[in-house]
Amino acid sequence: MSYPSARSRHAQDPGRAKSASPRAVQSIPGRLQALNSTIRRHALRLLAALFVLLGVVAPAAARDAIRLAVQQTGTVAWELAVIQAHRLDEEAGLTLDVVKLASPEAGKIALLGGSADIIVSDWLWVSRERSQGFPLAFSPYSSALGAVMAPSSSPVRALADLKGRKLGVAGGPLDKSWLLLQAAARQDGVDLKAEASIVYGAPALLAQKVAGGEMDANLNYWNFCAALEAKGFRRVASMEDLLPRLGAKGRTAMVGYVFDERWAAKNADAVARFIAMTRRAKDILSSSDAEWERIAPLTGASDAATLQAYRDRYREGVPRRPVADEAADAATLYRVLAEIGGPDLVGPARELDPGTYYHAEPGR
Repeated sequence: MSYPSARSRHAQDPGRAKSASPRAVQSIPGRLQALNSTIRRHALRLLAALFVLLGVVAPAAARDAIRLAVQQTGTVAWELAVIQAHRLDEEAGLTLDVVKLASPEAGKIALLGGSADIIVSDWLWVSRERSQGFPLAFSPYSSALGAVMAPSSSPVRALADLKGRKLGVAGGPLDKSWLLLQAAARQDGVDLKAEASIVYGAPALLAQKVAGGEMDANLNYWNFCAALEAKGFRRVASMEDLLPRLGAKGRTAMVGYVFDERWAAKNADAVARFIAMTRRAKDILSSSDAEWERIAPLTGASDAATLQAYRDRYREGVPRRPVADEAADAATLYRVLAEIGGPDLVGPARELDPGTYYHAEPGR
């Protein structure tokens, strides 16, 4: 028995060829909707992949975080304000987690304890820690140094004039500027420690006392000296002018950014971007007077003259020498400090540790 083909059956029943079951007709929109949904999902996936390839992802997700511990009243806060205002951290691909501390010693504890990545300290401490097995590294931050300040009418004109006078010394008996000042005075045949009446104290307190006439002169940090200058005080001896007498070839940055060199090795690119970012902030503060007006509240300047003194002395202290030159001068000054301060200051090492300075900076 033969059966008609499907084609012949349709030909015999034209109406059947033109009609479809109601269920089949009703399923067509659903199938189209499912197809459209599938196409849409694939298109979105392709678009997302394209955004990733083109770097159109949120930049914050790719930014490297750096934990920065700084003194709450320190000058680093001025640069941080510039960095934030100009979004230099975002441009550098960095997120700065800033912790403000009450003292420099708190920063050292934070770094050694692993709760901070970068602090501001001096190369003397870095070298000492390296001699004790802590591989820290130093990158110059500022060469602004203090001075011996006296009232404009004071008869104190030179270091020899401090004999028999009352001299306030900020920081204590092992303060680096005080030790270097003693070394320079010895070249003039003056033993300041023995021949002057020395009063140690906090920088702000000593600045207040010399301003009130309670002492003849004051060796203080650069920003307090700048404030005294604005009040009419005179520089008897600037530390940067004394350093060449002690063997330095130029202005030497005594303080800098300090970090663990092992951490820096793992984050070399982020460290390079951090250093470049801070230099940009320094460049802005070095060229823009308007920027100083903006950060004036942070400086604590009581008047325009004080703000101008801060600005001018800050600019003088921006490091611009190659790191190798900085390291060479630091090694020379270290020997002077070791001779005067002894093991209480430098520990057992009589020479600056050769790995003290961080050299992995492009073009430096």
